[in-house]
Amino acid sequence: MQFSHAPDVRSRFPELRARALVVAGIDALPDAGPFLAPLAATADARLAADSEGQFPEIQAWRRAFALMGLKPTQVRCASEALLRRYRKDGALPRLHPLIDLCNAVSLAYAIPVAVFDTARIDGALTVRPAEGSETYQTFAGETEHPEPGEIIFADDAGRAHARRWCNRQSGWSAVGQGTSDALIVAEALHPTAEADLAALVAATTAALAGLWPEVAIAEVVLP
Repeated sequence: MQFSHAPDVRSRFPELRARALVVAGIDALPDAGPFLAPLAATADARLAADSEGQFPEIQAWRRAFALMGLKPTQVRCASEALLRRYRKDGALPRLHPLIDLCNAVSLAYAIPVAVFDTARIDGALTVRPAEGSETYQTFAGETEHPEPGEIIFADDAGRAHARRWCNRQSGWSAVGQGTSDALIVAEALHPTAEADLAALVAATTAALAGLWPEVAIAEVVLP
């Protein structure tokens, strides 16, 4: 699985740090609950001390969204949206053990974590500005086209697997009951991103091995 950020994205956001994992041999059977609890506890402690909007991880993404011409309090990165929902509801819906784990990791570290079914990705996946001709499928099954210049996750077939960078993932490559292999991507822009991503990857890898003892995990070497 090839994953990268286009040179234009790297040059516009030199502070960007990212890590990506490919996992093979998962299913929807394990109960992720025991692995989610400590991650939720970390999120609880942080939210008890401050609102998610004050977290440096979230503030960095708000600045990036503003640079992209988006209103940061209307279009939010995935981790901020999750934290807001968790703070209001006290829990997140359980969807699939891998999705539940990635959501919990995102809560704990306040870093956007995307997960894609690799069988639904055609060739390499690149974070790049959209041309406007790419197709994006919503979770409702509707087809959209990203705005020219909008940062998307695009594959070689011109399908957008996420819109507005880490704001809105596509239903096309969402992990489901039949998913066996997946790509996990974590991206951050704040000053301690490199160390925090290393901790995030370590926690995610340990939980993956606990949920699926036979899982194969490989880190993608990013350019």
